[in-house]
Amino acid sequence: MAEPAGKLKVTFAEYLALEEGSETKHEFLDGQIYDMAGGTPNHGLLAGNVARALGNQLEGRPCRVHPADVRIRVQATGLSTYPDVSVVCGQLQVDAEDKNGVVNPIVLVEVLSESTEAYDRGMKFTHYRRIPSLREYVLVSHKTKQIEVYRRADGGAWILHEAQSGSIDLESIGCSLSVDAVYRGAFEVPELVS
Repeated sequence: MAEPAGKLKVTFAEYLALEEGSETKHEFLDGQIYDMAGGTPNHGLLAGNVARALGNQLEGRPCRVHPADVRIRVQATGLSTYPDVSVVCGQLQVDAEDKNGVVNPIVLVEVLSESTEAYDRGMKFTHYRRIPSLREYVLVSHKTKQIEVYRRADGGAWILHEAQSGSIDLESIGCSLSVDAVYRGAFEVPELVS
């Protein structure tokens, strides 16, 4: 998590009002608003490839794939944030205080970056684990072809599954992610246009 955008504490209602008029996205926790890092073209490509792959597989099923525009609210901790991709199956549920804050994702995906990797693996995952509906948390490496899936097991433990090639299953939604498809176009050196 980045440094707070401002040092003064704000209410959740004030955060929502600021977010409505903002062109950039911010996280909210414990009265603090945090700037979210801007994404690189590679980051956007990886998130888009994941969203497309899941959307294609879930077509015609009662699940929706959302891009990073959709706010997730962790009711148990108060975190409001924007994962790179989220999947909700069945009835969409929103927070009582935030009509745009989804509270029942079944899968959350974060594309890692230099500035967010420690947070995504650490504190953010600590918050996400408190979402009762969440079954799988997916981390997509920004450095190398690697997809990690943390899956909630019976009893609540989170089990890590990894893939550097082939595909990896998202059992909670009956989908799989092909490593090659997710990384298609990534790590290519762009041509400079003058």
